[in-house]
Amino acid sequence: MSVNYYNAERYADPTAYEALTSITSVKKHRKKISNYNGTAVFICSPYAGETEKNIVKACEYCKFAVSENRIPYAPHLLFPQFLDENDPAQRELGIRMGLVFLQKCREVWVFGTVTAGMRMEINLAQRCHIPIRYFNEK
Repeated sequence: MSVNYYNAERYADPTAYEALTSITSVKKHRKKISNYNGTAVFICSPYAGETEKNIVKACEYCKFAVSENRIPYAPHLLFPQFLDENDPAQRELGIRMGLVFLQKCREVWVFGTVTAGMRMEINLAQRCHIPIRYFNEK
C-alpha cells in the first residue's frame, strides 16, 4: 500500500502524508521483529579478574549469538550497570537474578575458562535439563 501525498481533492497534504508514512514504516518494522524466530540463550563467560577484557569478550559472544539467530542474555553485562559488584549483598542479588533468567533460556552457551560463578550456572542448567554448548575462542 502506498501513501498518497495529495488528499481526495488533489491538494498537497504534507502533514497527513508524513503521519501515514510514519505509521506504515512502524508497521513494516514490527512485522520484521515479529518474524524473528530467535531462541534465548544464556551467555556464560568469565567476568571477575580482568573485568574490562572480559566485558569486551562477553560483548563479542553476544554478537556471535545474534549472528546465529539467537537472543543473548549476559547478566554480567547487565547487572553491574546498576548493582555494585563490591557490595556482597548486591552481588548476590545479581547472581540470583541471573540464575532466575537462566531457567527461562532454551540453551546455555559457555565461553572461556570456567570460573566458580560459571560452574554455579552450569550446574543449574544441568539440574534443569537445559542444553549446554561449549565454545572455544574460534
